[in-house]
Amino acid sequence: MHAPELSIVIQRFTEAHLEGVAALYNEPAVCRQVLQMPFQSVEAWRNKLELDNERRLQLVAVHGGEVIGQLGLEQFSRVRRSHVGSFGMGVATAWQGKGVGSKLLSAALEVADNWMNLHRVELTVYADNEAAQNLYRKFGFEVEGRLRDYAVRDGRFVDTVSMARLRKSG
Repeated sequence: MHAPELSIVIQRFTEAHLEGVAALYNEPAVCRQVLQMPFQSVEAWRNKLELDNERRLQLVAVHGGEVIGQLGLEQFSRVRRSHVGSFGMGVATAWQGKGVGSKLLSAALEVADNWMNLHRVELTVYADNEAAQNLYRKFGFEVEGRLRDYAVRDGRFVDTVSMARLRKSG
């Protein structure tokens, strides 16, 4: 394990992290790989934080007081889908490939499995984002399908893939 990884701390996303999370997703290379809009305000993230409830887990990865990653996991509220959650995440460009995503995802899945009792966790990821797909595969996610022209990125319609992880019983 590299020394910087030891000082990466996973915390619950709070008011103290608002500016850091806004800056993270306003980073152009991060913004183009997630479904957030560019130039989001701190206030927009404050509004998302106010939606917090026990069906939402919002985490940040922090290094030296700086937010370097964020993950939001939400359990579906419909009764017949309450065994399912979905998540999205972003990692600062300078920290990609250095274990930040793994730390965030590991913490989120521990809560999903052992506290929220989620059987299925799902996500969508851009079809050309192999690095993210490889991270998700490492945690047991499998591609379930391709969603054509799912989102606009760089002025063009682009595909995503749907991935899910089913928790093994016992």
